[in-house]
Amino acid sequence: MLKMTADELNEFLGAHFPDFEGPLAIVESVDDMIAELRLPYSSKHLRPGGTISGAALMTLADTAMYATLLAMIGPVAMAVTTSLNINFLRKPAAADVIAKTRLIKLGKRLAVGEVSLYSEGHPEMVAHATVTYSIPVN
Repeated sequence: MLKMTADELNEFLGAHFPDFEGPLAIVESVDDMIAELRLPYSSKHLRPGGTISGAALMTLADTAMYATLLAMIGPVAMAVTTSLNINFLRKPAAADVIAKTRLIKLGKRLAVGEVSLYSEGHPEMVAHATVTYSIPVN
């Protein structure tokens, strides 16, 4: 059962990460154990060669899993990443990046999930991440 909607997650992220220029990512949809987020294209995310940087992709993957977890457990700001492993599969286009997440395990203290990243308008995955979050004791 969802504890936060996409709108509530977007508001939460904006309030808890105010120093970012624009949103970390936009939560477009959430459902039971899954979510979809978007990193809007910006030239600030580009690296030499005109591709979206690995740092931007890792930030999106981490933010996407954080949002997916909070959708399930509620606004627990101190849930923290304990592990993030990412595989870069192909050169992302200079376009919005879409993150599709899935929580694989949601326990009392740990959550494990995966994030598939796509350049908007392209069917091939550009990166795949597995992420583990530690959930603080209430």
